[in-house]
Amino acid sequence: MKKTIVGVAALAMLAGTVTFAVGATLEDQLHALMEQNKRLTERIIKLEQQVSRQGEEQVLIKERSATFAPIQKDKALTHRMQRLEEQVARQSGEVGEEEESFLQAINDHVELSGVVEVEAASWSVDDNGFFDDDDGSDVSLATVEIGLDAQISEWSSTHVLLLYEEGEEDDHVIVDEGTITLGNMDKFPLYFAAGKMYVPFGSFETNMISDPLTLEMGETNDTAVQIGFETGGLSGSVYAFNGDINESGDDDEIDTYGASLGYIKATDNMSFDITFHYINNIGDTDGIGDYLEDDVGIDEIDDYVAGFSVHTHIVMGPFILIGEYLTALDDFETTEIAFKGDGAEPESWNIEFGYTAELFDRETTFALGYQGTDESVAFGLPEELYIGTISMEIFDHTSLAFEYFHAEDYDTSDGGTDDDADVATMQLAVEF
Repeated sequence: MKKTIVGVAALAMLAGTVTFAVGATLEDQLHALMEQNKRLTERIIKLEQQVSRQGEEQVLIKERSATFAPIQKDKALTHRMQRLEEQVARQSGEVGEEEESFLQAINDHVELSGVVEVEAASWSVDDNGFFDDDDGSDVSLATVEIGLDAQISEWSSTHVLLLYEEGEEDDHVIVDEGTITLGNMDKFPLYFAAGKMYVPFGSFETNMISDPLTLEMGETNDTAVQIGFETGGLSGSVYAFNGDINESGDDDEIDTYGASLGYIKATDNMSFDITFHYINNIGDTDGIGDYLEDDVGIDEIDDYVAGFSVHTHIVMGPFILIGEYLTALDDFETTEIAFKGDGAEPESWNIEFGYTAELFDRETTFALGYQGTDESVAFGLPEELYIGTISMEIFDHTSLAFEYFHAEDYDTSDGGTDDDADVATMQLAVEF
């Protein structure tokens, strides 16, 4: 629709910018009005260009003519110019932060991420082995994660992760992580974090669908405080929290602690990292702690048993090698965790070899792994596990994976069932 820029005689008289001599001809008045419209139009064009350069939406008007029209339309033209001036002032910081829109503030400071995983599995067990089940199959909403990371200021940020796992926590959504971090790694190598977190004991990296046995034994989620650093490829941290498993006779206090130290080196052709982890009370890990509380019925042990783990991850072109070993550093009491009539010193490991290539123009990863445990029959974990996975990114941020593993339980002489189990799993996953 054709638009025209109108005369501004009344506006000009009110602003004191244009006056007319007594006796001036109508032609002189019209000429003055047209000149004034021309200047207003040029001002609007400059404001439009400035807004466009600052990345805002294209605004309002594209008219370039200056012809006479009813005087009332000058008000709309002036109001439009005022709105443009306010928008430019807001972009250049001349308007206070309180006038910034709520949605724009969210976009500037908050990052939303998530994962949805749907799995279909079929399993076959020799008898009633460590799976405590016969043959069967199922489809499940295995995992839903919603993460929110907010940069509150230059030196403070927060992280929240909501988690749902079908069959876990009575199918409720839980706050899996919620932390506040103080620090700016671009300016200073130290940081402080506090809140519910996975403390750095074990790394648990894998290319598989299933969690590694090292995670089943060593993962530790609790409300803790942590101080860490990162500089020149070297990183580390110390942490402390009040766990659920206490030492006999001690008060209920913050006395579980640990530390980690790692180094990473990357070149154009390869990357290598190695990390060491220590915890003074491996009985407070989720796997061992849940066993002590739920199966043994205790929340105190005679003496804390320390834990240690080492992890390495090597990438050379398309080849990937992952290795991890996790162990208790002493025996538990026989009344706490037993193995073959004595106190157990549980340990677990995971070794994986992967290869990534293009298959049907899609990035595809092939992975084989060997996992195992020792003196861990009490936790219902297999003694040995052989596993393989093929995963393909079928669309952007969307993957399809197939996994097969064969697990062997402990011998009956070791307190196991001597059974085998075979499990095939297909997973469809989306990350955002």
